Amino acid sequence: MNPLRPLRALIKDIRPEAEGVKTYTISIESSFVPAPGQFNMLGFPGVGEAPISLSSILYNGCFDHTIKSVGRVTGFLDNLKNGDGIFVRGPYGRGWPVKEAEGMDILLIAGGVGLAPIRPIIQTILSRKKSFGSVSLIYGARDEKNILYTDEFKEWEDRISLYPTVDEVLDKKMWKYNVGLVTELLDKVKIRAERTIAFVCGPEIMMRFVCRGLLMNRISQSKIYVSLERRMKCGIAQCGHCQHNGLFVCKDGPVFSYKEVKGLPDGML
Repeated sequence: MNPLRPLRALIKDIRPEAEGVKTYTISIESSFVPAPGQFNMLGFPGVGEAPISLSSILYNGCFDHTIKSVGRVTGFLDNLKNGDGIFVRGPYGRGWPVKEAEGMDILLIAGGVGLAPIRPIIQTILSRKKSFGSVSLIYGARDEKNILYTDEFKEWEDRISLYPTVDEVLDKKMWKYNVGLVTELLDKVKIRAERTIAFVCGPEIMMRFVCRGLLMNRISQSKIYVSLERRMKCGIAQCGHCQHNGLFVCKDGPVFSYKEVKGLPDGML
């Protein structure tokens, strides 16, 4: 099968998540088995394509993409409705190291829409909780209106340790969680460095300081994983658009260990 050939898919549901952010439930007739952390190229003829991380595991023959409208392709997607068609290529890339995480304590840290690529890991953990140690999620956003998946918080709180935070509160009566930076919550999580693996996704400046905080907590560089976004075109390391110092984000990532990408010349982390 031609890896560059897009397949037609159907939008089954669209759910508003936050300001300018929607979750699209998509079905496709193919042997589509994505791994947590992988991405698809989504688009439409005449509009273009954009790389979007999967925000769910496969369920009932469907999968989710949580998308923020910020450009031409995502703006086009923002105007679609249930029943509309879309074209999909993928899944591509290296995802989160689920196998390596088995038996370990897991620390998940996300900022803003960066929770979307983390959500499939949460779903995987909840589906077989006994395979993992303790699980903690630190999640931050600008304010409570930009928090994703609030309808799932109750289930998450019942089964993992959840630490949401916002930079500022718009309505103090509606927000019962922390106010402040994501990095400030590292001190509230019991971290057993020798048996902890960390998955981090969000703005790169946030990931940079989070990774430094994790290192200060003695977590090994090889046990800290980050999900990076770069301008990807082909998805299979042929065009060179996402090449950085010998690494292809589309093929070697988008998930990398901190040890692999720290100090790269473009200032990734």
